[in-house]
Amino acid sequence: MRIGELSRVTGVPVPTIKYYLREGLLPPGELSSPNQASYDEPHVRRLRLIRALVDLGQVPIAQVKNIVEGLDSKTLPLHEQIGRAHYAITRPRQLSTSSEEPSYAAAEAQVTDLIARRGWTIHAEAPALTTLTETIAALRSLGQDNLVGHLDAYADAVEAFAELEISAVTSPAPDGAARTPDAVAESVVIGTILGETLIASLRLLAQESLSAQGWR
Repeated sequence: MRIGELSRVTGVPVPTIKYYLREGLLPPGELSSPNQASYDEPHVRRLRLIRALVDLGQVPIAQVKNIVEGLDSKTLPLHEQIGRAHYAITRPRQLSTSSEEPSYAAAEAQVTDLIARRGWTIHAEAPALTTLTETIAALRSLGQDNLVGHLDAYADAVEAFAELEISAVTSPAPDGAARTPDAVAESVVIGTILGETLIASLRLLAQESLSAQGWR
């Protein structure tokens, strides 16, 4: 397809596509003449991934470039390729808890213990480590130790969610073909961002139902 059709299929304006081409985010099309290039399904998939990162993940273009370079790498394992996209959209939240507070050190130790006991394989620079530590410290400082005491129950629940999600994004496509790194990365980005909203919504509905049944 020509660039105009690529724009219609993906909903990305032609000037934006040309910008992505100049920045190296999108691989060049196959030249059919000195001034004409042809694009195909991998270009459609790459554009969808870029838009998911930029629009849903609010990921800066420079970081998007780092992610797609990883996806195009012939040496990085798929786990690390996808990890770049995952880390880019799971930036630590800025909570009020300072790492200098005593509660932070206690929370950090609790997180380390949790990961060790559950046998999870987590990179030391995983953004979610900081978020979890700060959240536990904030809960303790607000007197919500009862919630922190149920950390393993939370971990059991989210581990089940994670298994379902990983299975969904790595399973073969409906036609039986293996999913490309771009397709897996797009699913990870969309699933992580919208999956959080999905889980949070269901949790609120479940809380409302349990409250109605038990607090009448």
